[in-house]
Amino acid sequence: MIPDQLLDDLQTAQLLSAAQAAAIREDEQHRPFSLHYELRAALYLGVTLLAGGLGVLLYQHLSDIGHGVIIGSMGLLMVASFGYAIWHKQPFTWGQTRPASFVPDYVLLLGCLLFLALETYLQVQYNFFGSYYRLATIIPAVLFLPLAYHFDQRGVLAMGLTALASWVGVSIAPLSAFTENSLLSSRLGGAAVLLGLALTGAGLYSDFADRKRHFAFTYISLGANLALLAATVSLFDFYLYSFLPEALLVLLILGLSAGLVWYARRSHSYLFLLMGAVYGYITITYLFFQLLDSGLGEAAFMLGMLYFVGSAAGVIYLFVNAKKILRLA
Repeated sequence: MIPDQLLDDLQTAQLLSAAQAAAIREDEQHRPFSLHYELRAALYLGVTLLAGGLGVLLYQHLSDIGHGVIIGSMGLLMVASFGYAIWHKQPFTWGQTRPASFVPDYVLLLGCLLFLALETYLQVQYNFFGSYYRLATIIPAVLFLPLAYHFDQRGVLAMGLTALASWVGVSIAPLSAFTENSLLSSRLGGAAVLLGLALTGAGLYSDFADRKRHFAFTYISLGANLALLAATVSLFDFYLYSFLPEALLVLLILGLSAGLVWYARRSHSYLFLLMGAVYGYITITYLFFQLLDSGLGEAAFMLGMLYFVGSAAGVIYLFVNAKKILRLA
């Protein structure tokens, strides 16, 4: 609501006429209050509670209901969700779809969650996929990614990309995260970096080619995080899990961090600016302390203190001037 004092000041400064001020007051008093975000939050919470509540109910009454009834009910509800989404689907466009209602998006999300629940239930109860874990992870990716484009749903896109990352991990090194085999860990880290770079490239293509440009944020945020995290972990555990020479790892992290800062300025995104700054700062700090360990003696402590003071000033500068860096001011 615009305060009456502000309207009076604008009238006094002769920036508004009396008729204009009266029209603004009338509009502010009778304008409908939007419940858009409240309804979306309530619907999202409802989908989450429904999925969780059904899981608890089935677990508590499993012996009474029976596996066949559970599988059939989940399957029917999943098909009904996909059918509702298809029935209310908007015509496909490479731009951003403007749906008449946000309900079909959440019904589609519910159908995808039910698919994952049904797949997991079949594997746990009947060992449906056997030892073919790659098949269990690639099926959601193959299903969700086309659905995300078909229905223009970024939540489903994120689920599909997560399933794709899981498939790559399972394919490269099953259970390698729980082993100490450096070969497997190196291969897994290299695959994570390659997949992250591929997803980042897909996001840039979406943006520059104007093919679902609004998907670029999801692609780049997931892909760049995956690549930078894998490369940073490999850098700190260089002698155990390195898949690249240390100098190339440093160049990769700093180059991708600089690219994120550049893209943050292009897209006016605080998240990409923060990602580039954080990963770049971690790598520069790593290099600085590697230099201190090279034999500077007592001077290392003083240089370390100066570095942290200088980096703290840099962080303050970043937050104070974030809008200028992103060209928002």
